[in-house]
Amino acid sequence: MARAARLGTVEWPTLTLLAGCYGLWALGVSVAATVWLPLGIMLTALAITLQSSLCHEALHGHPTRHAGLNEALVFPAMIVFIPYRRFRDLHLAHHRDEALTDPYDDPESNYLDPAVWADLPRWAQALFRANNTLAGRIVLGPLLGLALFLRNEIRLLWRGARGVRVAWALHVPAAALVLVFVSASPMPLWAYLLAVYGAMSLLKIRTFLEHRAHARARGRTVVIEDRGPLALLFLNNNLHVVHHMHPGVAWYRLPALYASRRAHYLRRNDGYLYRSYAEIFRRHFWRAKDPVAHPLRPGGEAHFREDGPHVAPPVGLPGH
Repeated sequence: MARAARLGTVEWPTLTLLAGCYGLWALGVSVAATVWLPLGIMLTALAITLQSSLCHEALHGHPTRHAGLNEALVFPAMIVFIPYRRFRDLHLAHHRDEALTDPYDDPESNYLDPAVWADLPRWAQALFRANNTLAGRIVLGPLLGLALFLRNEIRLLWRGARGVRVAWALHVPAAALVLVFVSASPMPLWAYLLAVYGAMSLLKIRTFLEHRAHARARGRTVVIEDRGPLALLFLNNNLHVVHHMHPGVAWYRLPALYASRRAHYLRRNDGYLYRSYAEIFRRHFWRAKDPVAHPLRPGGEAHFREDGPHVAPPVGLPGH
C-alpha cells in the first residue's frame, strides 16, 4: 500500500516527456547530424529548449516529491553555460510577486533602473533598445543576457558566495558529461554551441513579455492563450499567471485549470492577455513593447544584498 502511494506521487507525463527529450537530443547530435547537419542542429535546439522547460518543472517539485531526485533527472547540462542550482535559486527569488519587474529584486527583470539607464553610453542604450524588440531579443538576447549573467556570477564567486560555488562545482561534471558525449558524436562542437544559442533564442520568445511594469503586483503577469507547438515546448508556461498563482501545479494540468476559471485569472492579472504567439510576433517583432528604463521606478543607485549585487541585467535564464 505504501509503495503504491509512493508510485502515485510520480508524474508519469513529465517523466515520459523527459525520456523523450533525452532521446530527441541523442537523435539530434548523432543520426540527424549525420544525415543533414542543419536538421541535427534544429532537433538538438528543440531538445535543449524542452529540457530547460523540464528544469523549470524540476525546481518547482516535479515529477516527484524528492528535490534531489528531480535534480538528478535533469542533471546533464545541455545548455552548458548555466548551472541548474543558479537557475533554481534565481527563479525561486523571481517568484516573489511583490518584487516582479523590479530591476534589483527580481533576478529575471528585463528593466533597468532609470538612473542606470541614463548613465549608459549611447552604444549600450542602442543595444538595449534593440534587445527590447522581439527580433532583437531572439538574435541579441542570449549573448547579452549570458554576458551579464556570467559577469554577475564571477563577482559572486570572487566574493566567495558558498551557494554559488557549490552550484558551479556541480555544474562542471554536468556540462562535461554533455560535452564528452558531443565530442564523441558526429556533431561538431561549433554546431552544438549553435544549437544551444538557438535554444536560448527560442526561450527568449517565451520570456519576452511574461511580465510588465504595473502599479499592482497582480497585474504584472501575462496570459498567452496559445495551444500550439511553442506552448508545448514551453510546457504551458504561456499561461503564466496561472503558474505564478499555482507554482506547484504540473505543466499538463495548467490548461484545464485556466479553462475552468478563465475570467478569474484575467481579472487577477488586470486583463494582461495575448491570444497567441503569432499575435506577439505581429505586434512586437520590430517594435518594442516596453521601455528599457522601468517606467514606475524613480532613479536610484544600485544596491547590494547578502546574496550578491543586483545590477538589473536581463539575465535570460533558461526556463524562466
